[in-house]
Amino acid sequence: MRNEDARSLLWDLFSSAVDSARPGPVVPPALPEKPAGRCVVIGAGKASAAMAAAVDAAWPDVDVSGVVVTRYGHAVPAGRITILQAAHPVADEMSESAARQVVEALQGLTPNDLVLALISGGGSALLALPAAGLTLADKQAITRSLLHSGANIKEMNLVRRHLSAIKGGKLAKLARPARLVSLIISDVPGDNPADVASGPTVADDSTPQQALALLDRYQIPLPDAVRRHLSQTVASESADDNAQTHLIATPSLALQAAADAARRHGITPLILGDAIEGESREAAIVMAGIARSVKQYGQPLAGPAVLLSGGETTVTVSGGKAGKGGRNTEFLLSLACALQGESGIWAIAGDTDGIDGTEDAAGAIIGPDTLQRGNAAGVSARDYLDAHDSYSYFQATNELVITGPTLTNVNDIRAILIV
Repeated sequence: MRNEDARSLLWDLFSSAVDSARPGPVVPPALPEKPAGRCVVIGAGKASAAMAAAVDAAWPDVDVSGVVVTRYGHAVPAGRITILQAAHPVADEMSESAARQVVEALQGLTPNDLVLALISGGGSALLALPAAGLTLADKQAITRSLLHSGANIKEMNLVRRHLSAIKGGKLAKLARPARLVSLIISDVPGDNPADVASGPTVADDSTPQQALALLDRYQIPLPDAVRRHLSQTVASESADDNAQTHLIATPSLALQAAADAARRHGITPLILGDAIEGESREAAIVMAGIARSVKQYGQPLAGPAVLLSGGETTVTVSGGKAGKGGRNTEFLLSLACALQGESGIWAIAGDTDGIDGTEDAAGAIIGPDTLQRGNAAGVSARDYLDAHDSYSYFQATNELVITGPTLTNVNDIRAILIV
């Protein structure tokens, strides 16, 4: 297969995965029975504005209002629903202001009203109302430390739930006595609704002590107020009989869409899982071994084939200042180093929201010529990997995948093509 054809095929697989989770098609079929009274829309996440726009368009005959918050640059007009923007992955003042406006939107509800909660990945940072006695600065400092600690997204969101006045199901209580329906686009391994955006409308059975133990395990410095808060004994939030939760797009469904696209190209897909976690560079070494087994021995399947996986790996930064990049470009740079230019193997890895880490790329595409491209550009793959500077490497080799905000988020999609 020609290099250009392989890269085009991988791009089609990634695009198919993203398209399967776009709010425009997936929200309207999931809408509940229309309310007799008002429909108050609330929400948070990178997909929330697009989800709100879909609701506004689908229900022109319903008294719709509300407030949702999305990441800067991810806003789209949503008619009668107010769209706010805030920072990600670390909350800013607008994150706290948006949370207060969402709470205000839930005032004066009746049993005839419907609260429609539109939740997607990114909502933890975008909807940030500190628990009593804590400050936004406390939450910001802890989030920054966790982002560099190697903690996975479930662990981070467990902590966030217990530092928040509204996450972990607390926002659901404010929706009473209205009917509450949460539509969720999942970006977390395992698709537990309590983990998506830290579950503002989903009951939580974890404890503050678990959050404190986790922070201590990762040696996160804690302000005295935070340690006191997490040392309290607090009853867990119970499920609300008047609330429903529906997952309308997930990593698993996105991988199935990529697999379908592979079959259309005459390529046999193998889905390795939608919840792959661990260090990005180490996961890449494992994947390189599997790809070589496919190529050399036809195990666990014969080529031409594509290995598909999802989930959220991590990058642990220790000592020194890290360069630019995210978990997907780090995965790919490690994969390229492990494969050492092996012929007949290409790969794409990207975050379906269009942003890998904090940069403007979703990820990158590599091939047998990636290390040669680096040598020609005067950059060393191993040196850039050691410096956690994968974005800069792929910028030099012209292999970045730049989509812009996709307005959805079902976590990472990785595809390794073997021919």
